[in-house]
Amino acid sequence: MKNLIISSLALEEITPDDIDAHKSLFVDGLGLDSIDALELGLALQRRYGVAMSADAEVMRRHFASVNALVDFVSSNRTR
Repeated sequence: MKNLIISSLALEEITPDDIDAHKSLFVDGLGLDSIDALELGLALQRRYGVAMSADAEVMRRHFASVNALVDFVSSNRTR
């Protein structure tokens, strides 16, 4: 998941070891923004076939951390 985040968002200066799987992906964690979330969501759809919810609160929970994303993909993947 960390490699997908790095590659899909072109975070060339970051390595997987730099990303704490428990910390927030947004603001004070990795510092992603809403555009990054859209790009990452598309990458998850392409790679794992997961469907993204239109409910912002639900998606906020799924994108809370790397661990939350892994749980979301594990539970919803079609590929």
